[in-house]
Order: sequence, then structure tokens, then C-alpha cells
Amino acid sequence: MITTVEAGRIDPIAHLQNIVDAAARVEADGRGQIHVSVPVERLVETCATVHGLLAAPLTTMVGVDDRARTGLFQLAYVFSTGGHWVSVETGIDPARPRFPSVTPCLPAAHWYEREVQDLLGLIPEGHPDPRRLVLHDDWPEGIYPLRKDFDPTIPVPRVDGPKHRFHHLHGEGFVEIPVGPIHAGVIEPGHFRFAAIGEVVLHLETRLFYTHRGIEKLAEGKSHDQGLQIAERVCGACAFSHAVSYCQAIETIAAVAVPPRALALRTLFLELERLYNHVGDLGNICAGVGFAVGTSQGSRLKEELQRLNERLTGHRFLRGVCRVGGVRRDLDTAGARDASETLRRVEAEFRRFAELILSTDALLDRMTGTGIVPTRAAHDLGAVGVAARASGIDRDARRDHPHACYDQLDLHVPVRTEGDVRARARVRVDEAHVSFSLARQVLAGLPSGTSSVSVQTLPPYATALGVTESPRGENVHWVRTGPEGKIDRYRVRSASFCNWPIVALAVPGNMVPDFPLINKSFELCYACLDR
Repeated sequence: MITTVEAGRIDPIAHLQNIVDAAARVEADGRGQIHVSVPVERLVETCATVHGLLAAPLTTMVGVDDRARTGLFQLAYVFSTGGHWVSVETGIDPARPRFPSVTPCLPAAHWYEREVQDLLGLIPEGHPDPRRLVLHDDWPEGIYPLRKDFDPTIPVPRVDGPKHRFHHLHGEGFVEIPVGPIHAGVIEPGHFRFAAIGEVVLHLETRLFYTHRGIEKLAEGKSHDQGLQIAERVCGACAFSHAVSYCQAIETIAAVAVPPRALALRTLFLELERLYNHVGDLGNICAGVGFAVGTSQGSRLKEELQRLNERLTGHRFLRGVCRVGGVRRDLDTAGARDASETLRRVEAEFRRFAELILSTDALLDRMTGTGIVPTRAAHDLGAVGVAARASGIDRDARRDHPHACYDQLDLHVPVRTEGDVRARARVRVDEAHVSFSLARQVLAGLPSGTSSVSVQTLPPYATALGVTESPRGENVHWVRTGPEGKIDRYRVRSASFCNWPIVALAVPGNMVPDFPLINKSFELCYACLDR
């Protein structure tokens, strides 16, 4: 298995100063980040060094229009190592808005660099796939929505631009099968183009980003409380995870200590969010093969858990529960008893549901060996969450970057190595059992005291990250304040952003009818991909 926690045995600041180029400047900011500033011509070499020698996966990449302050655009490639964040940073001259692409030596950077090209107009030279990613064919050239001089209140004229260039396979017997972007049911838009011979898929290309909402632009100039309302609307199914990630970033900037009771309640609600997602996702996997009894049981148990959410917090999706400095909803004795009794009953029923899934030969036959993601591919493309852990990558932000009160709990991280649909289903089953255990631990030792503290003004030009392990994997929120403590730049990197490229890798070699099953085994979100 590939792991990154071994890097925690070294002093990262001293080690970084020894291994990076002499032209680099290494300094810690006191808010959990180590900044490595390099000239743009040293960007690729430094990122490769940090990634390779520190065994540090790329966590996010941020582009900032800093022309008003420094006269430059800024790029930051943020890596995770040993509980630290290492941010490799460089400035780009607006007169030549280009930088050397890191993607050829670090494939996980591929979508980040295409995104910064679309939204900030910074061109990654040498990128193997320079096509548009976020902006579609009708967006005019030369308008970049994350630049400070872009006015989102003025409608952007639509144009008849060049059509997206799909990769085509040629030869006798090939057929292309376009699916979407509009689908039956209530799922969000996404285009999937299969190249197949008969029913065997040889290539899949996805075209996403049909629902870009401009969330990161919308956050500019907002107060930290206004920013939270935006953050918890990044995604419906992971609303609480996104809210906690954002709040943690703001709390780090403000240097406030969240009360122990609030940290425990955040942990409980994070695990309740994971539970209803994992249980529902297992039912959806059953739907992918028409195993109706499994689909029904997954939906029924998910409903039980969401009704518990509503009774405890007033919202089935846990929206409006988190606040900067703690939580808005406390838990009284009756609520704690309700949670304990409901979880005990649902856990018993979930065990029977999991046994049904894992003992039904027809279902196991469809899942086993289907949609395999090799460990090396998952590592190179930066997979997170269930998708990573089912392919042998021992990575979980609850342990590697402890937040809420996870460092006080007995937390087991299930990992498998097969990388197929069955492995992803098994990881979800095992993680659900862990979540029941964590919820019991929290409820048994819930601290007394207040559930929140107030956060006033924020210091100017400070940056911080907040991370949670959402049901789909790491949600990372990067925040920089402006001159009056308002939000100057807000960057959201959801787990789905990392994992969607893995889906296209998992499908070739399987049959076309296997795609719904493979897709549901990842159960990714379109909305939080396309902020």
C-alpha cells in the first residue's frame, strides 16, 4: 500500500530547506502552512521534489489575481505531508501570463492547471491536454471570471465558439455512444462519450462542468459569516463537511479555539453525514445491477438516518448546523438518547443489509473485477476517499490531518487493494461500521460547556486551509482575507474534483452495461465539482 504518513517522522521545514533549490525561500506562517516561494522557472522542479522526496500528495492548487497588491498573479500548489501543508508558490507576470505545466511530472495537477487557464487566463505551457475544462464552447475568448476586474453582475455575451474536441478512436468496428448531458431522472448534467467495439468499452471521455455557479467569485468581498452561507451550499449531500472545512479555515485565520463540546458535536454530525451517504450509496450500487431488494433497503435505512438528522438539527442534510466558532445546534439529553437508540437500531438493520449485499452471488459476480482502478493510477491521479482506500491508498484526513475531535477517538481506517466495485462497496460497509462506533464514542463522552465562541474581525492578507474527510473524501477549503478582513480569495477543492477523472480510467475494458454500476460505486457529485 502507498502511504504518506511516514513523512511525519522528519522536520519538514529543515528538510525542505535542504532539498529545494537555493533560490527558494522556506518559511512557516504560524497557521499550519509552510510556504516555499520559488521563481516560476523553478516551479516544476520544486513541486516534483516536494511530491517525491516527502511522499506528499497534491492536495489543492490555487490561482490568485494579486495584481492590485503585488503586480502579479500568484500560484500555489499545496501538498500534504506529515500533518503539515506545504505550499509551493510562484508569481506570474501579467505581461506574460504563462507558467511551465507541472502535469507531465505530477499528473494529479492536470485538471487544476486547465481550470486556472479557464478562470484566470494563465496558460500552463507543456500541458498534455490544453483544452477548455470549466468554460464551454459558448464562452467568449479573453474573459476570465476569477480575475478581479471581471464584473459578475454584467451578463457575458454568448458566442458560437469552436466545438469541444473529443478524442476519437478510428478503425473497423468502432462505435461511439454519446450519453447526456441531460439524463433521465433527477441527476445533474454530464456528458459521457464511449468508444466501443460491440459492448466492450475501449475509451471513455467525460465532459462535465455544465452547472458552474461562480461560488468562488461570489465569495469575494463577503464577511466570514456570509461566506459560510455560500460554503454549505457547495454541495447538498456533503453540506456539513463543506461548512466545517470553511469554518476551520476561518477559525485558523482568527486564531480562535473552538470549544470541546462544539468539536465533539461536529464529529458526531460529520459521521451522521457519512452514514446516510454510505448507506444510500450502497443501495445505489444495488440499483446499478437491478438488485431491487438491496436498493429498497438502502433507501429505507438512509431515510431513517436523515429523519434522525432532522430531529437533532432541524435539517435532513445538516444545513445551517455549523457556524464559525462552533455549532448552532446543541444536543440535549433527549436528543442524545434519541441518537443512541436510533443508531443502535439502524446499525443492527445495516448489518443484515450488508450481509445481504456481500452474500448474494449474482451481485458479487457483477461487482468483482469490474471497474478496477490500479493503485499506481489512483496514486498518480490523486484519488481520495473511498476511491483511494479501495485501491490500496491509506489516506484519511480524519487521521492524517486531525480535526473536530477525531484525535481523541479510536479510529480505524479500512483499506483494500483490489480496486474494483466490490472493494469500493466493502470499504463503504466497513466505514459505516466505523462511523457507528465513532458516533457511540462521541455520545458516550460528550463534553459539557458552551457549543460556540464568537469570531469578530479577521486579520488582512492571511491564508489558511480547512479540511474534512467527507463521505466522498477530502474536502479542502483555502481562504485568503483582504485588506478589511473580508474574503479576498476562496478556493474549494471537493473530493469529486479529484475522483471524476478516475471514473473515466475505471471503465475501459468493461462492458457498456457495467457503466452505471461503476459510476455508482464512486457516487460522485456534479455540483461540488463545478463550484
